[in-house]
Amino acid sequence: MASRLLWASRAASYFRISTFRRGFASVIEGLKYADSHEWAAVEGNSAKIGITDHAQNHLGDVVYVELPEVGTKVSMGKNFGAVESVKATSEIYSPVSGKVVEVNTELNESPGLINAKPYSEGWIIKVQMSDSSELNSLMDSVEYTKFCEEEDAKH
Repeated sequence: MASRLLWASRAASYFRISTFRRGFASVIEGLKYADSHEWAAVEGNSAKIGITDHAQNHLGDVVYVELPEVGTKVSMGKNFGAVESVKATSEIYSPVSGKVVEVNTELNESPGLINAKPYSEGWIIKVQMSDSSELNSLMDSVEYTKFCEEEDAKH
């Protein structure tokens, strides 16, 4: 489950396509992180969800985002949409279970917000959580940073 979003960079290295490494991507304190490289900003019983800077960096320029409908039920670890970049299409997995209460329709016109501002204007959905205890199995910023460093060291 861990490296689903990174297969594009492995393919690029296999074909000897150069990929620009800009040092380590930013990680924001206070967010929760899934090993599939999504983040959740929790406010009460809701969570705003997006993909991490690390993930967008590996994907390259995002050209399209497949968004779910408001009212869609999402489950922790299951996909709810996709991000298409110049390199590949990658599924997006929900770090929590619940119901989609808002989608970022700005991404329809400006999918590049995921690259430019992955933790702010590049958010993807807002979910009313059905089980906040799921947050306990997600990583904090320190754990996620270590996870990414170890994952990148393998490639």
